[in-house]
Amino acid sequence: MGRLDELDLSLKLTRAEEARRLERAQLRLAALRLSLGGLIGDRDIGPPVCVVFEGWDASGKGGAIKRLVGRLDPRHVRVASFAAPTYDEKRHHWLWRFWPTLPGWGGMAVLDRSWYGRVLVERVERFATKEQWSRAYGEINDFERALALEGTILIKFWLHISSAEQLRRFERREGDPLRTWKLTDEDWRNRKRRKAYTKAIEEMVERTSTEWAPWHLVEADSKRYARVKVIETVNAQIDAGMHRHGFDPPPEL
Repeated sequence: MGRLDELDLSLKLTRAEEARRLERAQLRLAALRLSLGGLIGDRDIGPPVCVVFEGWDASGKGGAIKRLVGRLDPRHVRVASFAAPTYDEKRHHWLWRFWPTLPGWGGMAVLDRSWYGRVLVERVERFATKEQWSRAYGEINDFERALALEGTILIKFWLHISSAEQLRRFERREGDPLRTWKLTDEDWRNRKRRKAYTKAIEEMVERTSTEWAPWHLVEADSKRYARVKVIETVNAQIDAGMHRHGFDPPPEL
C-alpha cells in the first residue's frame, strides 16, 4: 500500500464553503505576495516562491492554478507550463530549460508540470534510459536543495484522482465542443498505463520528498476541495518560509 492509497478521495466541500475559504485564502495570498515583493510592510523584498504542480491528466491543475493566481496582480506572478522538450532543449542538460522560469528574490512563479517529467512520463514512455531517470532523483534533490539554500520557498503538489473520476472527466471533455481540445490520444494512452505511472509516482514521492522540498499530496476527486487545499497550503508554506528567513508576514486581515 503506497502513499496514494492512503488519501481519502471522498473529501469534499459545499459550494458555499469553497467560496468562503477561497475568498479568505486569496486575500491572504495577495497580502503575502505584496509583502514578498516589497510593496507593503517594511519594503524589503522577501524570498522567492516557486509552486510546482504535477498530477494525473484531468486532475484539475489548471483550475487550481487559476484560483491560486486569480486575485494576484499579473505583474507579480509568472505562470509557466512545460511540455516535451524541443530539439534545441535536448542539446543541453535536461534541467537547463527550467532555469529561466525560476523566480528571483521578491518573485513568484507557478509551474504547470516541471522537471518531474524526467521520472514520470520520460520513465514510463522510455524517452529516458533507466540509467538516466534513475540518476535523476539525486539530480533533482541536489537542484532543489540548491534553490532552497538560496532562499527559495519551493512548494510541490501532486493532484491525485481515482481512475473512475478521471474517466468521468475525460468523457465530459469529449462531449464538450469547447473543451474537447484538452483531451488527446496521448491522454487515453496514458490512462492505459496507470499501473506503471502509479509505480513511478510512488517512487518519485518516496525519493524526492525532502526536508527542504516536501511533496503535498492533494485529494482531488472534488475540485472544490483540491482548490482550497492548494491555496491554503501555499499560504501556510509562504508564512513558514518568511519566518524561516527572518521576515515578518503581514498581519491577518
